[in-house]
Amino acid sequence: MTEPALEPTLAFLQRLWRLNHAIERLSMRMDRSLGVTTQQRLLLRCIGRTPNATAGQLAKLLHVDPGTLSTGLPRLEQKGLVRRTRDLGDTRRWTLSLTEEGRALDRPTDGTLEDAVGALLAEIDPENAVTLLSGIDRLTELVDASEPRRS
Repeated sequence: MTEPALEPTLAFLQRLWRLNHAIERLSMRMDRSLGVTTQQRLLLRCIGRTPNATAGQLAKLLHVDPGTLSTGLPRLEQKGLVRRTRDLGDTRRWTLSLTEEGRALDRPTDGTLEDAVGALLAEIDPENAVTLLSGIDRLTELVDASEPRRS
């Protein structure tokens, strides 16, 4: 059976779906081999770059709602990779840092999502990389702003 030619919008969505599935498969492999999923690793790597940040600051860096981090951070803490410490300046807040085990994972590693992204960015010229990132940002804005049309 030959695949039908899809209009550009559906072809784009098909590729996004394929990418999403590839990331999910990679995430499962990373969880088995490294002990963290792709999302947990991104959190871990960002905490490594922003020591003593709060969950709110981390959410702002990642452009997500703080509630989005409410499952990932406790899992990293349970795995002994992240430590929460009460902020001495404001005891209502907690700051985040990597444990020794977390720091051991905070390095470039083959077979991770950022390894694949790094390989892609190394293959394309900087102008195309900027265009790619701008396109992703714009699509995110459009999706965030979209509301279902009522008939």
